[in-house]
Amino acid sequence: MNDALPTAGGPASEPGTVVLRGTGLTKRFFGNTVLEGVDLELRAGQVHGLVGENGAGKSTLMKMLAGVHTPDGGTIDLDGQEVSFGHPVQAQQAGVSTVFQEFNLLLERTIAENIWLGREPRRFGRAGPVDTAKMRRDTEELFAGLGVHELRPGTLVRNLSVAEQQIVEIAKAVSFDARVIQMDEPTAALADHEVELLYSIIERLTARGVAILYVSHRLKEIFDLCRTITILKDGQHVTTRPASELTEAELVRLMVGRPLTTFFPDKPADAEVGEVRLELRDVGNGYVDGVSLQVRAGEIVGLAGLQGSGRTELLETVFGVRPLARGSVVVDGQELKVRSPREGVRARLAFITEDRKAKGLALNQSIIDNALGVVRAVFPGRTGSARREMPGVLSNLEVSAQSLSQEVQFLSGGNQQKVVLARWLSIDPLVLLMDEPTRGIDVGAKHRVYELMRELTRQGVAVLMVSSELPEVIGMSDRIVVMRDGRIAGELPAGSSEETVLALATGAVADEDVA
Repeated sequence: MNDALPTAGGPASEPGTVVLRGTGLTKRFFGNTVLEGVDLELRAGQVHGLVGENGAGKSTLMKMLAGVHTPDGGTIDLDGQEVSFGHPVQAQQAGVSTVFQEFNLLLERTIAENIWLGREPRRFGRAGPVDTAKMRRDTEELFAGLGVHELRPGTLVRNLSVAEQQIVEIAKAVSFDARVIQMDEPTAALADHEVELLYSIIERLTARGVAILYVSHRLKEIFDLCRTITILKDGQHVTTRPASELTEAELVRLMVGRPLTTFFPDKPADAEVGEVRLELRDVGNGYVDGVSLQVRAGEIVGLAGLQGSGRTELLETVFGVRPLARGSVVVDGQELKVRSPREGVRARLAFITEDRKAKGLALNQSIIDNALGVVRAVFPGRTGSARREMPGVLSNLEVSAQSLSQEVQFLSGGNQQKVVLARWLSIDPLVLLMDEPTRGIDVGAKHRVYELMRELTRQGVAVLMVSSELPEVIGMSDRIVVMRDGRIAGELPAGSSEETVLALATGAVADEDVA
């Protein structure tokens, strides 16, 4: 292992000194300015938060610092010397590493092979065979410096959880003797208890003088971790302020340009809970067991629990993605034999998946084609009317795009999620199954999704929602069902505390004790 690695030698810079400075950074794509005149300073041993709505320019700024994009204007200084990165490898070699939201790991290779890919230690010089033993020792040393003791260097990456893969990405970044580490939504796929491990790793890194640029839509993390916060809006630098001088309400106002006085919209006064829309009776398969619950028209039921508790698998079973081995699914009083997602759609079940890019969208197709995809495939007779109504639906959802023919891959995460919602609204759903509906989208887009959920319940739609963000579960649910080990651990009323939900999710208390 390189002796300059922070784990071996202490801080590379005195705490508080400027390690990286961006001045007047500007970037244009096809004549459109997406980032203009942005200034940024990252200091040794400090976490610097970067926030803004989707499309504000955060990813573009990070990619310029990482060598993915070349700035069209402005300069980047590292330790007082102007640098220009034409490739991510150049940035890594200079000590600037990035942990992107999309993992860049080879699933069929081991942890050690992924971390040292292309830099494997050799036994007899560059042409010699890989020194596997040294590579594993170096990996163990790297993990020890990060306070990680559960991972084994020889484990295949495909056998790791999402949280463990995130740790491998961070370790890989550190292995380049990183002076600066950029983290893009590092907790987007993590449960709360996994976030704590990430916090401890960040604390160790900053203690050694590493400067961290931290991007997250979770405002609690921004205030927990960051000493300084930079806010972008529409590609412009709004302000850089000490975190201690900002409140969440002020931060949101600066990000979206307006106050969100009630982040979670109240249940409408005229809202009525109607008949049972969705009923599960002793549902089970290889993923969940003995699950029984009801969701009524006009009601939002939140599914809480740790990752691996069976929340996603339950929604997939209801929708027909996973086979139903026993029990029954009843929609509007009619028992369904859901053997495929197509049959789920015919029963007017809508499923917002947690991974919109892989499972929810055809990224290289247009907005309008994505929005009409489900109704065209399952209810072709309704395609004409849906096409006429869709521009109004997309406008109501506040989708920001150049035109409806724009490819979805070029939209921000928040706008992509709105397109997913639009395609399911086209079937006029009775039941909306939502798996992490606001993952990776900004606070303004989140608020619009929450408003839409309330609008749909007012129209009699039943909503069953999975979320790893406890404030979201508590703030939006009319009832909370907590899962553990594929079973229902208990049910809680609206407004229950995070501690109570976690106690059920972890098995610290039983349902009858909570009651």
